[in-house]
Amino acid sequence: MEKQAGVGGEASDIPATHRWVSASLTHVGKVRRLNEDALLDSPELGLWAVADGVGGASAGDWASSFTLQVLERMPRPATMPAIIAEVSDQLKSVNAALRRQAAAAEYRAIATTVVALLFFEEHFACIWAGDSRLYLLRDATFQQVNRDHSEVQDLVDRGILHPTEARDHPRGNVVTRAVGAFDTLDLDVVRDRLCADDLFLLCSDGLTKVIGDDELARMLAGPVDQIVSALIETALDRGAPDNVTAIAVKVLPREDIAP
Repeated sequence: MEKQAGVGGEASDIPATHRWVSASLTHVGKVRRLNEDALLDSPELGLWAVADGVGGASAGDWASSFTLQVLERMPRPATMPAIIAEVSDQLKSVNAALRRQAAAAEYRAIATTVVALLFFEEHFACIWAGDSRLYLLRDATFQQVNRDHSEVQDLVDRGILHPTEARDHPRGNVVTRAVGAFDTLDLDVVRDRLCADDLFLLCSDGLTKVIGDDELARMLAGPVDQIVSALIETALDRGAPDNVTAIAVKVLPREDIAP
């Protein structure tokens, strides 16, 4: 379903400098019985997120859903630094809650990855823990905005593993950070300016393990609802061994803003 943000709305206070449209889909895939992915598609708040319950932990579906429910209900601060701080604080509170829940249930962990995209005025920010990804297509250049928190990415960074070997590595699903995984949650943040025609893609690793970056870049054309439909359908056609989730967010040209 495609969702579009208005301009200067009273509820969301979206500034008239930008307008955007988004669409999102999630699917259990062809192998798993339970969808442990969750998504947040809230263009009226300028907030999108994907969470993926950590394999090997317990109650991953609840962890991912609970995390995004907390983000959706959070107060909306008046500046980008304040928004980043609020999201970070909320995720750290969720981390503590998941740790308490796991201890009470005598589980090893209840954990989830998370990647969140925030818009405010002329800027965007990405906050994440784990290997769910944010990509940006800008001026025909496609790049991953965040960096995987995973054992395989650490091997690539150390020069032990070539990037082309990473996607099919047997330890590819082992994350080094996640909400609820450890007593202390370490989050990374990237922020930059927004540009007209920017196209963002948030996704779980169920998508990136069956569609490589070069192919992803080629598929990011057309309306956002068609983009996410095509991505999910391609993953399903390739067997979708994991849950698969995608959110596309398009920043519209200034001439598309109504007076």
